[in-house]
Amino acid sequence: MFEYQFMVNGFIAVLLVTPLFGLLSTMVVSNRMAFFSDSLGHGAFTGIAIGTLLGSHSPMISLIIFSIIFALLITYIKNKTRTGTDTVIGVFSSTAIALGLMIMSSGGSFNKFSTYLIGDLLSISKSDLISLGILFIIVLIIWIFLFNQLLILSINQSFARSRGISTIKIESIFAAVLAIIVAMSIQWVGILIINSLLVLPAASARNVTNDVKHYHLVSVSIALVAGLSGLFLAYYLNTAAGATIVVIAAIIYFLTLLFRRKN
Repeated sequence: MFEYQFMVNGFIAVLLVTPLFGLLSTMVVSNRMAFFSDSLGHGAFTGIAIGTLLGSHSPMISLIIFSIIFALLITYIKNKTRTGTDTVIGVFSSTAIALGLMIMSSGGSFNKFSTYLIGDLLSISKSDLISLGILFIIVLIIWIFLFNQLLILSINQSFARSRGISTIKIESIFAAVLAIIVAMSIQWVGILIINSLLVLPAASARNVTNDVKHYHLVSVSIALVAGLSGLFLAYYLNTAAGATIVVIAAIIYFLTLLFRRKN
C-alpha cells in the first residue's frame, strides 16, 4: 500500500494528528468539554460557509479564524454569565450549524463542500503535512507551558483561582488551540465524527489508568493505535478512513470498559 503516495501522506498525517487528539482528549474529558468540542465542529461548518460566501476556493483561513472566535466567545460568555454551560454551548452550537446550512444551501454550493462532513484523510497533500508538522510542534510547546495550570483547572476552578491562575485566560488559550486543531483536521476527519477523536482516547484511558502520567500516555497510545489500524483497515475495506479510525477507537473504549467492570 505504501507504493501509493496518498497512503504515505495519510500515514504521516496519522502520526502527526492522532497523538495531538489523544493529548488534547485528556483535558477535554477531564474538564467535561465533550459538548464544547462537538460545538467546535458546528462552528467550523459555519467558517467553511463564510469562506464560500466570500468566494474562497479553499476556505481554510476563514475556517480557522471563525473557529477561534467561536471558541473564545463561548468561553467568555459561559464565564461571565450565570447561564448554564450546556445552555450557552447549545445556543452557539445550534446557531452555528443553522447559519452554516443556510449559507451553504444558498446558490447550490452545499454539495461542493459536503466532503467536509465525512472527511477524506487520503486527500492530504505534502503542503498539508508541513502545516500539520508546524502545528504539532506549536501545540507541544503550548502544552509544556500550560499543562500544570490546565491540570489544576481540571480539578477545581475555585482551587485554580486560589493558586493565582487566570482561569478565563487558560481556558481561552486551550479553547483556541482546540479550535485550531479541529479546523485544521476537519477536512480529513469530517465534521460528523471529529468530536469522537477528542473524547474516545481519553475516555478509554480513564477506564484502565489511575494516575495522570499513565492517563496521558495511554490516551495518546490509543489514539495512535486507532489511527494506524483505522488507516490500514480503510485501505483494505475501501471505507472512509476517518470513520474507520473512530470505529476502532470506539471498539477500544468498549473493551477497556469491559476490563474495568471485571476489575
